[in-house]
Amino acid sequence: MAEKKNYYEVLGVAKNATEEEIKSAYRKLAKQYHPDLHPGDAAAAEKFKEINEANETLSDKQKRAAYDYELEHPGMGGMGGMGGFEGAGFSGFGDIFESIFQGFGGGTAHRDDTGDDIQIEMKLSFMDAVKGCVKDLTYMRNEPCAACKGTGAKGGTAQKPCSKCGGRGQVRFAQDTLFGRTVRVGPCPDCGGTGNIILEKCPDCKGKGYVRRETTVSLNIPAGVDTNSYIRKRGFGQAGKNGAAAGDLLVVFRVEPHKLFKRDKNDLYLDLPIPFSVAALGGTVKVPDVDDTFEYNIPEGTQSGTTFTVRGKGLKTRTGTGNLYLKVFVEVPTRLSKEQKKKLEEATSFDIRQYDKAKKFADNVSALYGKDPY
Repeated sequence: MAEKKNYYEVLGVAKNATEEEIKSAYRKLAKQYHPDLHPGDAAAAEKFKEINEANETLSDKQKRAAYDYELEHPGMGGMGGMGGFEGAGFSGFGDIFESIFQGFGGGTAHRDDTGDDIQIEMKLSFMDAVKGCVKDLTYMRNEPCAACKGTGAKGGTAQKPCSKCGGRGQVRFAQDTLFGRTVRVGPCPDCGGTGNIILEKCPDCKGKGYVRRETTVSLNIPAGVDTNSYIRKRGFGQAGKNGAAAGDLLVVFRVEPHKLFKRDKNDLYLDLPIPFSVAALGGTVKVPDVDDTFEYNIPEGTQSGTTFTVRGKGLKTRTGTGNLYLKVFVEVPTRLSKEQKKKLEEATSFDIRQYDKAKKFADNVSALYGKDPY
């Protein structure tokens, strides 16, 4: 039989962790490995599944008790370890689980009634993303009903304990099988697991505990966000059930491309066309950055495709300041007047074979064909 996963290790909590510690660890890991933030990443998807599996077990008192019993008594969860229990007062598989749940009969069923998270995609211009900005986001959500404080009962008090479950929110279902009596603990069908029966519904929300409304939230977007970066606004998700806390709002950014710049983390890349004369003779050109333009000196003899590094002219974010990389392209004129052509011929009337690459090329052509290419 495969070794049982240690759910405490999966969530990174101690075995005696409280419900709040488990919930906090789960939320942190679920945010980190959510598939929407790791599209196409099979490992992240598997980790997310494992995290949910661990939370589902450890956040439920009964499931956690059964799981702890299995950890402490490995091999007793199946038929292979049952024989020795007949003489110890157990009559079958079901009685073991009944004994485990015995101490929880008077407790309240654990329910995670926290509202669902809402995820919204927001498009940002390149400059808004790299410089930071403030944006208002308007969306629809289920807001907790203020009149009944999310309970669904008029005034928040027009309810009574459920008679079927005694206000515990859970009932036990027993069934006799070939292996003995099995006992299952589940939500009470009369009260839906809340432990209360509403006597009079809230007139504002019609007993739902929430109202559907348009919500506007202000987002302070820091400099340097990129595609798939996100902001979490706690409590701005869907309303919780039975007065529980609302979920969170997760805003995921999609940054639009820029006409000039390309970006890699904090670094910027720019293709810079320069005149033939500047490439040959050197000169100063104006170069744009995210704030304005600045002058940059191009050395004489610059070849097309050369990349220059301008330090500190990239993005300024909380993680540091990047560089600007200029890749120059020599623009060769295509439409010249006769006078311009004559001047250009006079200005460039030198033997190209004095340069290393041209000399090597001419020597190879001469060797192969006996002809000078120039």
